[in-house]
Formats: sequence, structure tokens, C-alpha cells
Amino acid sequence: MITEEQVERANDFIRDNAAEYARVTAQREYLDEFLKIKEAKLMEEVDGPEHERKSFARSHRDYHEVLEGRRAARERELELRWKMVAAQTKIDLWRTQEASKRHGV
Repeated sequence: MITEEQVERANDFIRDNAAEYARVTAQREYLDEFLKIKEAKLMEEVDGPEHERKSFARSHRDYHEVLEGRRAARERELELRWKMVAAQTKIDLWRTQEASKRHGV
């Protein structure tokens, strides 16, 4: 059985982490775009066919640093997302539980 206290904690978790979730999602989206910019700028440093320039850019240390930042942001985003999904599921289960009590099920 899910208690009202557990539901309140789940609701508090969602409310308390909404801004952090928005921040890390925005950060990850920014890094997605910044990675494209970094690749383009690195490609400009090399003459030659596009595949060689792209290979240079994607193997560059600066590109990998941005990629690592994107990975970390995505990891935090997913962690928060699934914790929020779990909290929402707990709330939904409690609602079902309470409805069942009212209807004598």
C-alpha cells in the first residue's frame, strides 16, 4: 500500500526537481548544437575533402571535450527524468488504490 506521505514525497520530488530537470535538458540541447558548431569550426582548420575534414574534427580533443560534456548532461537529464517518472507512477498508483477503496474493490 502506498501512503499519503509517500505520495506527498513523490509530489515534492517532482516539484523540487522540475527546475533542475529543465536546466539539464536545456544544457544538453545547447551542447547538441554547440557540438555541431565545434565540428564546423574544426573542419575549417583543414583543407581537403569533406570526409577528411570531418574525420579531423571528430578526432580532435576539443570535440571530445564537448562530447563528454554532452554525455554528462544527458546522463543527468535521464536520471532526473526516470526518477520523475517513478514518482509520477507512485502518485498514479495511489490514485488507483484510493479509487478502488471508494468503489469497494
